[in-house]
Amino acid sequence: MTFTIRTVQAHDKQAWTELYAGYRAFYRVPTDPAAVETSWEWVFGGHHGITGFVAVDDSNTVVALANLRLFARPSTASFGVYLDDLFTAPTVRGRGAASALLARAAAFAEERGANIVRWITAADNDDARRVYDRAATATPWVTYDMRPHA
Repeated sequence: MTFTIRTVQAHDKQAWTELYAGYRAFYRVPTDPAAVETSWEWVFGGHHGITGFVAVDDSNTVVALANLRLFARPSTASFGVYLDDLFTAPTVRGRGAASALLARAAAFAEERGANIVRWITAADNDDARRVYDRAATATPWVTYDMRPHA
């Protein structure tokens, strides 16, 4: 199976929304149609520096998504690309859509003069980590989340 990788288009909204809802469900994020709608508006509108890509199969069906954004790297006086979200429809997993999106993320970084593509995933996301391990190097960094003070 081959995939075409392209930026999101207006007619992708329904497929993108379904995939993004699947992404949220995979990570056990509560169902929230308003949050999905807001995320679509950000991705499609390019808000907050986000660029959305989709993988389209041979039948012109959107089967995977990736949302990326540039970030500054003060320690190296450079820029990187952060891969916020990557999700492939369960029906096409293992067929190369995620790898094609990662390759497009690397090309996107090069086009913008970025020197790294970075992302996080759950430690127990074994299927995704097998794909990621072929494309990138896992780091020893530990991620923390801190809530703003009230």
